[in-house]
Amino acid sequence: MSTKMTDFTEGSIPRHLLLFSTPMFLGNLLQAMYNTVDSFWVGRYLGRQALAAVSVGFPIIFALIALVMGLTMATTTLVAQYYGAGQMSRVRRAVSNSLVLQVLMGIVFTMAGVTLRDHLLQLINVPLDVLPLASQYMGIFLTGLTATFLYNASSSILRGLGDSRTSLRFLAYATGMNIVLDPLFIFGIGPIPAMGVAGVALATVISQVFSAVLSVAYLVRQSGLLTLEPGWWKPDWQIMALTFKIGLPAGMQQVLVSLSALFISSLVNRFGSTVVAGFGAAARLDQFAVMPSMSVGLAVSALVGQNLGAGKYERVREIVKWSAALGGGITIAVALLFLSIPQSLLGVFIKDSAVIAAGATYLGYNAFAYVPFALMFVFGGVLRGAGDTLATMAITLMGLWLVRVPLAAYLSSNPTLGIRGVWIAVMISPMVSFLLQLGYYRTGIWKRRAIVKRSGGDSGED
Repeated sequence: MSTKMTDFTEGSIPRHLLLFSTPMFLGNLLQAMYNTVDSFWVGRYLGRQALAAVSVGFPIIFALIALVMGLTMATTTLVAQYYGAGQMSRVRRAVSNSLVLQVLMGIVFTMAGVTLRDHLLQLINVPLDVLPLASQYMGIFLTGLTATFLYNASSSILRGLGDSRTSLRFLAYATGMNIVLDPLFIFGIGPIPAMGVAGVALATVISQVFSAVLSVAYLVRQSGLLTLEPGWWKPDWQIMALTFKIGLPAGMQQVLVSLSALFISSLVNRFGSTVVAGFGAAARLDQFAVMPSMSVGLAVSALVGQNLGAGKYERVREIVKWSAALGGGITIAVALLFLSIPQSLLGVFIKDSAVIAAGATYLGYNAFAYVPFALMFVFGGVLRGAGDTLATMAITLMGLWLVRVPLAAYLSSNPTLGIRGVWIAVMISPMVSFLLQLGYYRTGIWKRRAIVKRSGGDSGED
């Protein structure tokens, strides 16, 4: 097998964290570049309504893919634990089952999203001056969901094996393609017509298909994890059951996140297109703020999964200490930067001073939530690596639907607070969620949730 697998059960933990999370951080950075480049061209040259149009649909898109995200997290957990336990035949079965599942889910969710997009946009109170462009953008963007699912599944497979670099390379190619295609499709050149917002969506879809093709081709030709023989593509019902056992709670957690984002968006949308555009631009910066800790959290899942599979619990505790220090420390620096120069950062996306002021107000509140978010990703990564996704789902339910959603609705109805009531609720909820995760982690219940243990019964040959 030629893929760059890494054994996390031995060696320096901080070195593993840094070497493994850095490519994922760069990958997340490139992923964010898709949206950032889109926002730059649209906000600078197509105007406020167009910027709002490419931003306002993302909570809906996230809601459509939330369940599938949970299943890809389950794939990382299974692959990592099987690899840590030395059960390579099961690693291969987990890989083939994951890809088949992603294709089926991609077809279903694309059809549902394209058909229902107008109703969903109206449901979240999208301003009337933004609605036609938002519908046009989503209709094209959603046709690339299957490709997105396949790329994410391939990345999750490689992460479980300790390889975070290969998928980064494919994403870099796709991001470069998106950067080139955006202005070509937005403004037109030669035989390519000027498509505006539709061109942004089309450039993204083509780039996503490109990364998916590269990823699946690598798994078939280079990794040794897949063959094209029909027998390898038959469902393994035991692995499917484990995938859904781990993935459904993780997916439901993402559904809860996405539905709360939809609710928050519906509140924000009531304050008009200026606030919507400001929130959309600031959300782009949010991506960069939480990106380092998200990458550390993904690394934690792989490291914890392998070490639990190998029965090395003391190393798991050390992983938690190092990852909390790394993720929290980086995020403090980012939060201070955002609090210092929010107007300058937002000015990259939009020239409208009213939009910049709206986005800066949001950042002034939400920057204080970045460190709790970072620690949430760390402890969430521990629980996902153990396969204890039911606990993370319950904590998410409490933090979002018992704190953020009702608090945002209540505070924003106060005429004195207005939109600031939403920002206050968004700031407080991750603090509550982190404290709940920390309390649960200290109970140690998650240690008993590992799916597999190291065994000498699987030689790795089929």
